Parts: sequence; C-alpha cells; structure tokens
Amino acid sequence: MLSRTLRRFPGQFRLLSRTAAVRADPWPLPHTPEHLAYTASSSDNPPLPPLPRPNEQVSTLRARLVYQSRKRGTLESDLILSTFACEHLANMSEAELREYDKLLDEADWDIYYWATEERAPPERWAGSAILEKLKIHARNEGKVVRRMPALQ
Repeated sequence: MLSRTLRRFPGQFRLLSRTAAVRADPWPLPHTPEHLAYTASSSDNPPLPPLPRPNEQVSTLRARLVYQSRKRGTLESDLILSTFACEHLANMSEAELREYDKLLDEADWDIYYWATEERAPPERWAGSAILEKLKIHARNEGKVVRRMPALQ
C-alpha cells in the first residue's frame, strides 16, 4: 500500500524512520574503532603551553600531580593515573616528577591509549621512562582490583 502511494505522489512523502541514526552509539566503548576515530587528537592544533610554575617546591609539585592524576575528566584516565600516582609518585626523583608533569599536559585519551598500548606514542614520548612505567602499571599483570585512592 505504501509503495503504491509513493509511486502516485513522488516527492510528497518522507519516511520518519531514522533507524541508522538511532543505532549509532553516541558513547562508543573504549578500544572500538568508533572511539579510536572520535578520540584522535588533531595535529592541526598545537597543545596549549603549560602554566609556568617558577620556584615550585618538590612537595607542592608532588601534591599537585596527585590531584591532577585523579581529576582528569575521564574515568578511565582517572583510574589509571590516580593509582599510578598513589603507587609511584612518592619514590620519584624531581626530574621524574617534572617529566610526569609534562605527560599530564597531554590529552586524556592520548595518555590512556599510549598507556594501554592501543596507539603508539609520538616521538617526543617514544623513549620515556615514565610512560614505560605507566604502561607496565596499565597492564595490571597482578590482576589487582583497582579503585580510586582516597585523597589525603
């Protein structure tokens, strides 16, 4: 019946079904091709320069990094980075803390995919010891159930 009506009045009717649009997931799961395409950082936009912090004490730097590791904006990054900070920041040298600080200036999803080894890091992070420690932490070879650490 509908096909006869459409033939008699071409261009007068339109279908109201948008099944394909409804089926597209607005929040694709991490590691899916849709999510990888959605979270790709644009190389056209250079990253914002970090805030200058002259004469920042190491204790202040460490406390700031704990907070910044916990409050990233995505749960996946929060969990990986906050547990990493809880386990490793206390034993890091000042140079390692500064390198970790620079790593935290990168986009959340970039850090997440570099840590989970879903994407190769750019050349500036290819030989980073901190990123290697983060990759080992993200693998969770001990199968530890991780929760957000309490703020102290």
